[in-house]
Amino acid sequence: MTFVGSTTRIVAVEEPTQVGQARRVAQQAAVEAGFDDTDSGRVALIATELATNVLKHATSGAVHVAVVPGDGARGVDVVAIDRGPGFNLAECLADGFSTGGTRGEGLGAVSRQADVMDMYADARGSVVMARIYPKGFGRADLAFGATQQTMESEPVCGDAWAMAVRGAKRSFLVVDGLGHGLPAHEAAQAGISAFTGQAFDEPVQLMSTLHGAMAGTRGGAVAIAQYDAEAGSLRYAGIGNIAGSLATLDGSRGLASHPGIVGVQTRRAQPFDFPGVGGKLMLMWSDGLMSRWNLRDYPGLASRHPAVVTALLHRDFNRGRDDVTILAARLGTIP
Repeated sequence: MTFVGSTTRIVAVEEPTQVGQARRVAQQAAVEAGFDDTDSGRVALIATELATNVLKHATSGAVHVAVVPGDGARGVDVVAIDRGPGFNLAECLADGFSTGGTRGEGLGAVSRQADVMDMYADARGSVVMARIYPKGFGRADLAFGATQQTMESEPVCGDAWAMAVRGAKRSFLVVDGLGHGLPAHEAAQAGISAFTGQAFDEPVQLMSTLHGAMAGTRGGAVAIAQYDAEAGSLRYAGIGNIAGSLATLDGSRGLASHPGIVGVQTRRAQPFDFPGVGGKLMLMWSDGLMSRWNLRDYPGLASRHPAVVTALLHRDFNRGRDDVTILAARLGTIP
């Protein structure tokens, strides 16, 4: 299975009519993911509850919606982000608890309807993530997350990402087309198209394939990460300004990329092998994300669901003047 990512749909939540907009956007994503009316209704309910919570308890924030791959079916992520006062996670999941004078049923209802739910909150705000799969979907969640946003005023995104699954192996790609707008988009999509048929080729060979496919475009930065759960190892190769790291609660280790522009001028890629990575959080991001951040400034965040991590990093470190992509995956046993 190969899944090509898309731009995250972001709905600002600052006044009551935007709750309805969040619901409609989430329901449309469910239809695109192949959900029936009942399951689309679950997605709509979750989006309504999360957007309402943002409005009531944090005054303003946003809801992020994305179609995501699952192990045998596509799902929908609905993530609420705010800069409010935060909350006690355990208390807020209990029906009847409220910080805003309401009946306190919101997050409890979300927990019952979602297949996967996780949160992070501190004095800087909160992130509440719900992932929904079609009814009867009994297979395990793919523990990954991705948040992508187009540069303001541009009609298309110059970044792209994809993920491939083959048994115990995962292959991840992030591409940042040079510049932004349509030429950058065309470069990134050329790389994605080449990846979809060759995702598990050895990284040096795969990088060469992408270099050929992106020739004639503006070119761009590329990073490839291949994880083998049976071996517990990661192989990483990058050219250009895609950054990466392996994180735990104790700290992180960078994933190195080399200078160059794939599709234009670059030297032969050099892969790096990382053994014993089971349980670690792998992150890859384009330069639309600020570089000066550290997960240790957010105690416990490295243990949360990857979709919570990418949404929080987008909230706090998005430059706001370029396309931005953040991809994260939990490297553990494969279901």
